[in-house]
Amino acid sequence: MPEKCRVGVCGFDPMLVKGYVKTGERGLWWHMSDELFEEFGVKPGTPVSGKILAIYDCEAKKVASPNDAFNWKTSKETGLVVLLPPELITKYKLTAFHFLELLVEKIGDKEVYAGQEKMSMKWWPEAKMKLDYKVGYIE
Repeated sequence: MPEKCRVGVCGFDPMLVKGYVKTGERGLWWHMSDELFEEFGVKPGTPVSGKILAIYDCEAKKVASPNDAFNWKTSKETGLVVLLPPELITKYKLTAFHFLELLVEKIGDKEVYAGQEKMSMKWWPEAKMKLDYKVGYIE
């Protein structure tokens, strides 16, 4: 079984993200667990694939349950950071004030924890997903 994780979306303020979405550059990303990063020796540009199970807003409310497959790449600087594509950002109106629940199934061409079930050390509890400050998505 792949690694199940709930991660905080990281990124720039929504105005900069709007510009990055238009150019196809990075605007938002998430950090994979240190365990996966170290065990799989993840390098810059490595593909990471799996499923998006849920998207939560800054009040810990589930706003989408896509159950869609993904295949994203790590940044060109480090394999620890997985970039979110512009299409995903605009489809779900994501900001750095969202959380993603994911199944990480493959890193590169290697299956993640084949035959096992593991919860990530990077699992955001709902109580910590309630943020006091937020900035909304900018169309």
